[in-house]
Amino acid sequence: MTEIELINKLTLGLPADETVVTGPGDDCAVLQIADQTLLFKTDAIVEGVHFGEDASPEQIGHKALARPLSDIAAMGGDPTHALITLGINKDIKQDYIEAVYKGLKTCAAQYGVNIVGGETTTLPHLTLSVSLLGTVKNPIMRSGSNTGDAIFVSGELGGSIAEHHLNFNPRITESRWLADSFEIHAMIDLSDGLASDLRHLLTMNTGAEILVSALPIRRIARELAQQNPSGKTALLAALTDGEDYELLFTVSPKDAVSMLDCWKERFPDISLKCIGKIIDQPGIHLRDENGTKPLTLHGYDHLQKS
Repeated sequence: MTEIELINKLTLGLPADETVVTGPGDDCAVLQIADQTLLFKTDAIVEGVHFGEDASPEQIGHKALARPLSDIAAMGGDPTHALITLGINKDIKQDYIEAVYKGLKTCAAQYGVNIVGGETTTLPHLTLSVSLLGTVKNPIMRSGSNTGDAIFVSGELGGSIAEHHLNFNPRITESRWLADSFEIHAMIDLSDGLASDLRHLLTMNTGAEILVSALPIRRIARELAQQNPSGKTALLAALTDGEDYELLFTVSPKDAVSMLDCWKERFPDISLKCIGKIIDQPGIHLRDENGTKPLTLHGYDHLQKS
């Protein structure tokens, strides 16, 4: 069973009243409380799964909050309040946990998040779970792409585990600017890899054509591929590594050029690339100098053995 199959089983028939605009299946739940539209998200990181012994406690705290912040960004929202659940073993040092919370608090201050409480429990491995609330004017869903849309991605892809996944900056400012300035049809943050996350923007009747030469591959991914020619190629890393935490979104082709020009002026230090288009042929298709071929690989799945 895949992770998506399990989620679909578990979320079938969940109770939801008229306040639930969107439940499971998008980057955040969307709630309508009186005249306010809210985003609600939970996320967890676990020692040995999401970070290793090389991670500093401050990096762990940063990542714990930055991950759900990236989901808020994917829907064009502003984060407001967080609850933190901390799972620790009884032998952990107090100063280590204080350093984890230093990372949490620094990240919260940077993005205007109020940490308003939480829970502490004992677990074999260090675990942090964050529940995050946000506000949004018009949430950008995963489901709004149209045939012919241009597909864009911010930043660079691949090789995240080597240098990026503990220190990334969620694209809150960039996504709010996009939402305020252009009609973004569909958007998602890249956490499980382009090969998996792009599929969430497609329907049963639509697909995507990706231009291989347009993919913004991180330099470390290329270097790792050169160091180990028999291992993962740089292209494969960009498609499947995951934990890029960049914005992947679609817009009408009539807006593509002007949006790209405005982005370069507004965010000169952050790459934005048009990597392909939405097509009326299901699945993801890679185009290079040799033609087009279907992409059958997927990105990260918690329930699949590596």
